[in-house]
Amino acid sequence: MTRRILLVNGPNLNLLGSREPDVYGTATLADVERLTAEAAAAVGFEVRAVQSNHEGVLIDAIHAARADCAAIIINPGGLTHTSVSLRDALTGVALPFAEVHISDVYSREEFRHHSYLHDVAAVRVIGEGVDGYANAVRQLAALIP
Repeated sequence: MTRRILLVNGPNLNLLGSREPDVYGTATLADVERLTAEAAAAVGFEVRAVQSNHEGVLIDAIHAARADCAAIIINPGGLTHTSVSLRDALTGVALPFAEVHISDVYSREEFRHHSYLHDVAAVRVIGEGVDGYANAVRQLAALIP
């Protein structure tokens, strides 16, 4: 059986590379997906990537991961601070997951300090730029037998 990680990027992450480069850098979503796939391949996993600006699409992808994924890496974007439904989907599928944020959410606006995923994520990677995705892969892989 193929060892696979679902990579989920939420709202506005399709704008990486052009959106607020002083906050998020100049790497694109394609760069993030490539970097994540390379890090996963190095530890024996492949990656299926999904990005959507629609919460239901993300939830459907998370539900589908039950069938063929060992773990999930998610950058929920603004849904981090608002979505109980996303939290319920992640806990409902019972796969270990990593919460990733490119920027240091704790050095930004106060509302960004709260995460609905904080206490249920197996791994949290905050403020490491896009390299945080590779770090999340390595940490998650270490948790999967």
